[in-house]
Amino acid sequence: MGRFPVSLAKEQELIKRMKQLGIDEKDLIENFIRGTGSGGQKMNKTSSCVQLLHKPSGIEIKCQQDRSQAMNRFFARRELCDKLEERMEGKKSKAEQEREKIRRQKRKRSKRAKDKMLQDKQKRSEVKETRKKPSTD
Repeated sequence: MGRFPVSLAKEQELIKRMKQLGIDEKDLIENFIRGTGSGGQKMNKTSSCVQLLHKPSGIEIKCQQDRSQAMNRFFARRELCDKLEERMEGKKSKAEQEREKIRRQKRKRSKRAKDKMLQDKQKRSEVKETRKKPSTD
């Protein structure tokens, strides 16, 4: 069994990705802190939140996605890889891309775009109207 409670393939993929990005385990400072949020007594007694600091880049990650400390260690390393990759390659993270997509979808159409859309709908309805069977009045 590996270091994290995930499949061996996922663990190897993470290790490979960390090597590609130049992340070494000795460059990481890992602290376990008490999480926040709902969970009551269990949350107040266990330190399942993982705080990961990558010394060379100064990136700090706090991860509390799962109740398990071991799983949070895995998720924190994966998130660190995402952040470092984002910084190195200058590309936006998946979360940022998703936020932008939602922002575009919610944005109000301009008057011109709305008028064009309505004209297209009107033309389409006229085309469909010509397909109707003639009435026998």
